[in-house]
Amino acid sequence: MRIAGGLLAASTLAGATGCTASARPTHAKTPTATAASEHPAETLTPLLQQALPNVQGKTFTSAVVSFPPRARAVPHRHGQAFVYAHVLEGTVRSKLDGKPATTYRQGQNWVEQPGAHHVLTENTSRTERARLLVIFVSHTGDKLKIDDPRL
Repeated sequence: MRIAGGLLAASTLAGATGCTASARPTHAKTPTATAASEHPAETLTPLLQQALPNVQGKTFTSAVVSFPPRARAVPHRHGQAFVYAHVLEGTVRSKLDGKPATTYRQGQNWVEQPGAHHVLTENTSRTERARLLVIFVSHTGDKLKIDDPRL
């Protein structure tokens, strides 16, 4: 619980300071979009990426994921990362393999265990955007999102 509180505090600080280009670590990437069929794509904007000094081989990454109206992510995994997601704005429906779909509204959050298969993530609105603050604790150097192969 203490670690989760510290991660949330660090991510809140990163979001509050805006993580300007001069404050962003050099290895943080520029915004990227993820393809989704027939629906608009989500956009990931990294805020902070930092090796954890007291956990060898692990990296903390925070990012804002923006979903335009009707946007849907393709099914994916986050490798062996532990993931925390907090809805900053709008409404998002999420489904992990083997669990029921759940709708999250502004202020709500969830976690994904390492290896979880994310089969649905979508903005439920046809007119308003949705935004998530997403925190990853991953093995240093691992990809944070791996889309399912297209059949």
